[in-house]
Order: sequence, then structure tokens, then C-alpha cells
Amino acid sequence: MFALPKSRYLYRYARQEFRSFTSTTPKYGIEDLVEQSTLYQDHWAPEEPELRKAQYKIPYSLDSYRHRHKQETNFADLRIIKLASGKGGDGKASFLREAGRAKGPPDGGDGGRGGSIYVQAVEGETSLHKLRNHYTAEPGKSGGSDQLSGKNGKNILIQVPIGTVIKWIPAPKLVKELHEVETAKRLAEREALGLTTITSKLPRQDLFVDVDMFEDYYSAERERFIQLHREHYADGEGWIFKEREDEYYESRDYFQKLNSKVKFFDLLTRRKELECDRIPVNGIDLDKAADPVRLLAGGSGGMGNMHFQTLEIRNPKFAKKARYGIEEYFLFELKLLADLGLVGLPNAGKSTLLRAISQARPRVGHWEFTTLNPTIGTISLGISKPSFTVADIPGIIQGASDNKGMGLDFLRHVERSGGLVFVVALDRPDPSADLEILLTEMGSKRLQNKSILVIATKADVPDSELRYSQLRDKVNTLSSHPLLQDSTPGTLDVQIVPCCAQKAQNIEAVIGLMGRAAGKL
Repeated sequence: MFALPKSRYLYRYARQEFRSFTSTTPKYGIEDLVEQSTLYQDHWAPEEPELRKAQYKIPYSLDSYRHRHKQETNFADLRIIKLASGKGGDGKASFLREAGRAKGPPDGGDGGRGGSIYVQAVEGETSLHKLRNHYTAEPGKSGGSDQLSGKNGKNILIQVPIGTVIKWIPAPKLVKELHEVETAKRLAEREALGLTTITSKLPRQDLFVDVDMFEDYYSAERERFIQLHREHYADGEGWIFKEREDEYYESRDYFQKLNSKVKFFDLLTRRKELECDRIPVNGIDLDKAADPVRLLAGGSGGMGNMHFQTLEIRNPKFAKKARYGIEEYFLFELKLLADLGLVGLPNAGKSTLLRAISQARPRVGHWEFTTLNPTIGTISLGISKPSFTVADIPGIIQGASDNKGMGLDFLRHVERSGGLVFVVALDRPDPSADLEILLTEMGSKRLQNKSILVIATKADVPDSELRYSQLRDKVNTLSSHPLLQDSTPGTLDVQIVPCCAQKAQNIEAVIGLMGRAAGKL
């Protein structure tokens, strides 16, 4: 716009003229901002969202989380994390200063936007143990003179494994209080019946909390959202006054006329915040590597006084405060992604089998509950054939579907698998009864439309042939099992194969049938 003069004095004069030009032409007045905000809304403010009170089931067990959090391990599949987006920067009330002018036009800039919180599923991550307990995004910087906007706060990007589900939860302190009240109530009921129960032996009880629910009636699935609420000042408030008290400006007609437009702009901003501050009731499922997803939006910056110059207000000595960020708790839940899931009772030989068919090296032993954390192994079908993955979860026990033995924490890892491999040990008194326990704990929902393979391990023990024959008869009748009736007709495929993983006997047949169950053959 201006050529660079050779003389430094001429350069200084040209710079002053350029500043004067830019400072006397504000970027946007308040009328322009309101018009822009309503450009695509027929000049009407968006309607207040229709919210209703609803009961929200807290998606984790307090006792189970405490137990898993105490374990010293490099694997974590459940984390509670406090997230806070940044507050915006305040607007600036300033005037152009230059030689020969006592006071120039308003040139206070807007505050910067606060940092937001993003999450992204990436390949290569397999655990949540690296995540911190608390993430806080940077606040925005205040606006400056010369119509300079403040610096935006830095965003935070949290990278998690593929298969992570993120759900909103109330503050852990509130969950603890609800848990204590419910436990005391249930103990009192049992004492009134003359029963004595140790607190730790009480069965799991679901906890609920009241939330504001928003339902999207215009979407095909009518998805439901939890409406979060951030702190905010009332529409038309949040002013920063310079030199005089609030009452002086609020009593002036010119300020009241201006504030009526600012109230409408604040209304638009507040309702946009409500649209941003919604979390799906079922959580955000990061089931594949994709672009970052915003969880919490940062607060917008306050307006500088350059927006408030009108025909009636030549020297606006006021600006707007920043909008607040939002602070919430979230549950990060990892569900492993594998083609097949190994399911069995404790000490059924799952880890030994995984060692025999893959390069995975899970811990093995002759005692129960050797496996404490899920393990994924990759099985190769040959040089020119595709490979598939198998998830080995800790052994489940009777009552696992009611979270006994932290069963729900383990069963989540086989929910996404395309097929299930039930590992039944032939050294047990009744393998057929063991298979029935496994089917019952899995439930019809987890069994629906999945291929099923039963592997009878420890086939080298005495009387294994008789037990295998009885187990095979049980498998042949599974097509009429009540828990498998929800599957789509024609999709149910149940196979059985014996093996001795420790001696590597019949392993090739096992790998072949597993590849078929995984849909690779």
C-alpha cells in the first residue's frame, strides 16, 4: 500500500499515516458482527435448545476402577481424566496515540480464543497408561492496541489407541458420595432383614445421576446428547469500564442503545457454546484412525473498544470480558480391536495356546489368574495369506456379567471381535458345564452374529477322549441354544477342535479353523 521511503524520517511518517488509516477504519462494528452472526439464520437468533431431565447411568464401577488403578503395570484400559478448555482473552480499551493528536479513534483489539481439547485415535498406541490425570488448555491473551487481537491459547491434542471410547462422567467426588449413600442404604436394608454382609461382598449396584438431555429430532437416528453447561455472564454484561464506574455508563441512553445490540450478540454466542458443549450419551467411539475430534471448545475472546464506535459514541472507554472455558471429567475406555477373542475360565490354557500359535509371549503358570491384562497376538496363515489378530483376556468366572472378578472390565475387549474362541480345558470334571458358564456370562448381545470356535485344550490328560466326546455333543446342539437365537439366520457357525498347546499337538488344525472363524479363509 505504501512504498518504502529511503529516509528514515519519511519512513516513520509513512508508518504513522498507515497506523492512522488502519485505526480509523475498525474491522467490524457491533452492527456488522450481529449481521454476520445472523446472516444464515434469517436475522433471528437460534432457538433455545429443548432440554429434558434424564437419568444417566454412570458407566463404570467405583470399586473396580479403584482396584485396577492400584495395579502397577504398563497397561491401562480405563482412565478417568479431568479436561479443561482455556478461557478467552479480554478485549482492550485503548485509543490511537500519535504526534499532533491528543486522542485518536478507538483501536482496542479483541482477546484471543482459549485453547480447545482434541482427541485422536492413532495407530501404534496400545494402552492408556501414558495419559495424564489432568489436561488444561492455555487461555487466550488479552487484546492490544492498534487493533491487534490477542494470541489464541494453544490447543491440546490427546492421542489414544484405536478402539478407545470416551464418555462423560460426573465429578469423582460426586460418584463417591452416591456410592457411599447407596451402600449404606443397602446395608441398612439387609440389617433390617437380619442379614449381615461385608461391604466388599455386596453385588454391584448401578449408579445414576440427573443430567440435561438433548435429543436431535432432525437426525435419522435421533441421537441423544448430554448437555454440558459452562460458566458465563448474563447477556449484555461482562463489561470492562475504563475511568468511570459501571453505574455511570449503564444510566446513559447511548450505552443502553448499544448494549441492546451487544445483548443479542451475547445471546448468539451463548447458544453457539451450547451447541459445542454436547457429548453423545453413548460416548465418542474412536474405532479407526481419523482426524482429531474436539471434545471441549475454548472460550471466545472479548471484544475490543474498536467495535463500539458509533455516531453517538465517539470515544468508547469500555470493552468486553472474555468468555469462559469449560471443565469436565471423562472416562477413557479402551476396547481392543482383534479379529478373534479368546474366552475361557481361569487356568484353561488360553495364554499357552496364544504362545503356541503366535509370537506373543503372555505370562503363563499353573495357577489361576495368571493373565492380569489383555494381550493381542498376530497369527500368520502363510506367506501368501493374510494374518489375523487374537485378543487373550484374563479368565472370567461365574458371575462375570455382574462384574464379579472385574468381569465387565475384561469382557469389553471381546465386544468388537468378529468371532469368539471359547477355550475349554479337558482336565476339568465337566467341560460341557464350563462351556455353558462361558456362554451365559457372554450373554446374547455379545454372541450375536459372531462365528464361534471351541478349542478343547489339554487333550493329553487321562480320560480326555471321553470328555471331548461329551463336549462335542454339546457343541453340536448349540444352534438351538437360547442365547444364540438372536443371530441372523445363516451366520451361526460353530466348530470344535482338540489340541495340546504345551506339546504343540494339532496346532496347525487350530490355526486353520481360527483363520476360518476370523473370515480370512
